[in-house]
Amino acid sequence: MLSVVIVGGLHADARKAAVGQLLADVPGSVVLHHDLATAAAGTVVRTVRDASGVLSAGEAPLVNDCACCALREDLVPELRSLDAAGTLRLAVVELWDSVEPKAMAEVVAAAGLTVTGVITAVDPALVLPYLGNGDDLAERGLAAAATDQRTVADTFARQLEYAPVLAVLDSPEADEEDRELLAQLHPTARRVPIRDAEPVDEAGTRFPVRRSAHSPLARAALAGFDVESAAAAQHPACALLPAEADAHGVATLVWHRRRPFHPERLYEALEDITCAAARSRGRFWLADKPDVLLHWDAAGGALCVESAGPWLASLPDAAWDLVPPVRRAAAATDWHPEHGDCCQHLVFTSPGLDRDGLERLLESCLLTDAEYAAGRAAWKRLPPAFDTLLEV
Repeated sequence: MLSVVIVGGLHADARKAAVGQLLADVPGSVVLHHDLATAAAGTVVRTVRDASGVLSAGEAPLVNDCACCALREDLVPELRSLDAAGTLRLAVVELWDSVEPKAMAEVVAAAGLTVTGVITAVDPALVLPYLGNGDDLAERGLAAAATDQRTVADTFARQLEYAPVLAVLDSPEADEEDRELLAQLHPTARRVPIRDAEPVDEAGTRFPVRRSAHSPLARAALAGFDVESAAAAQHPACALLPAEADAHGVATLVWHRRRPFHPERLYEALEDITCAAARSRGRFWLADKPDVLLHWDAAGGALCVESAGPWLASLPDAAWDLVPPVRRAAAATDWHPEHGDCCQHLVFTSPGLDRDGLERLLESCLLTDAEYAAGRAAWKRLPPAFDTLLEV
């Protein structure tokens, strides 16, 4: 059966280098790539190539004026065709710049194909510039549809944090701070170096190096991948968030409290909190919506706040059987006798992080002792400052 590895990332040079290494290392491998840059002309260009060059090329029309939709519609039939040939070991799906691996991995797995790896290729020297880039993808010519409202920063953050494997370019511009930032942003990831290209002498002659299907990157591509577990690891209720850290000028603050936020005070502080770190994420608890688990997701100076459903503490016992086991297990490890799983759990990662100042600001947004003592009935009467953000 054909193995499928998905390789993505906005760092195009790193991505292409990782894909090239996989082609060289794994006999019987091909790369399937959909170029969304031609979407303005109404089509997506598909190529299939191996280590020797392009094997086939074609076009797929847009679906509902959406290039990503065309990719989804065309990807599975192409992979099935490659699988049916019976001569290939590995199909490397090289995603176009702004395409996120989560959706593609789920599409491939839902079709009954075997996803054996998801890899995001990264240049450490570009991590902070991309995390700090609040430009819309459309402004950079990277939008996947006319309605695409994502930014460079939030797209890069999701690409980085979803993949269990990071293929890391040995960038001469990267320093210890860059590498530490990458490590703190995704501490559970397996970081695999992208091998240097074949050496070239002064005359331009290449000296072939020995290729091996047992290289770390090849092993990572074939190691196996669980789509359901990967999705659960991104859910704010049970995400594997980074731990406290402080090294090489980069710090991660984990802020965990058992008292809800005052909606107005938090809303007024959002800009300062959002801009305090290159990346912040987690779950939070608003006093006027005490039963709703809210997702905090910030990068590039922009914040996305979404409802992630109810806290488990607000559900009747009979509803717990409908909750995925991983979520029940995550709640059980952080259960409070009075509030259950309701809490603030936010993580901030950045070079030069002002931990003390940020903690003081966050603390000032919590309910005061008097407000807290007034109880839930009083909390629900507080001004609903987040209704616009949540589109309530």
